[in-house]
Amino acid sequence: MSTPQGARARARTEVTVAIKEAARRQLAEEGAAKLSLRAVARELGMVSSAVYRYFPSRDELLTALIIDAYDSLGEAAEKARDTDPGAAPVPRWTAVCEAVRGWALTHPHEYALIYGSPVPGYSAPETTIRAAARVGLVLIGIVRDAHEGPGLATLPLPAALRPEGERMAADFASGLPAEVAVALTAAWAQLFGLVGFELFGQFHKVVEDREAFFRHAVTGLAHGVGLR
Repeated sequence: MSTPQGARARARTEVTVAIKEAARRQLAEEGAAKLSLRAVARELGMVSSAVYRYFPSRDELLTALIIDAYDSLGEAAEKARDTDPGAAPVPRWTAVCEAVRGWALTHPHEYALIYGSPVPGYSAPETTIRAAARVGLVLIGIVRDAHEGPGLATLPLPAALRPEGERMAADFASGLPAEVAVALTAAWAQLFGLVGFELFGQFHKVVEDREAFFRHAVTGLAHGVGLR
């Protein structure tokens, strides 16, 4: 038999989910900059003060949506990585990149929330960092496995950039050479640049076979970080 506390917890979870779903619909219709707790409350038939008990401010609701989006994207990347763990490094890398693209095309408004234009007046707190790092950690893990196994074919690093590369390696790519940390950072930025260009229309009348183009491009990124 359910306890009163258990029933209250379930009810709170259900209302929280409903608020987030209504907020995502508002993102799709109005964009993140116009997200409003009052409008969410109106859609759900609640008084605004009730919504504020769940999310005391618009920024707290935005943060919850951002973390959910990063976690959903990260889960897609991790699932792609683990689908064939015995595969060679390049196919594992491209599978993860294709999962990122697939998620973005399926969730365009959530992708825009985390990789589109900044929301005026909003600054993401540190609580978003863990979720935001998930895709990057998947790609780093694939490169680290290759480094510890068959090895990497890395490009030389200009002397002026070596201190920065060593700092990057120490910060987020422990055990990898400085040149690999720099290449990974560039590949990470280019991956999301490719996805963003497609999603936000910059490839219109430029790239027709976007799936084949994307696969070719991210294979090049794999080679750039030293995977063979």
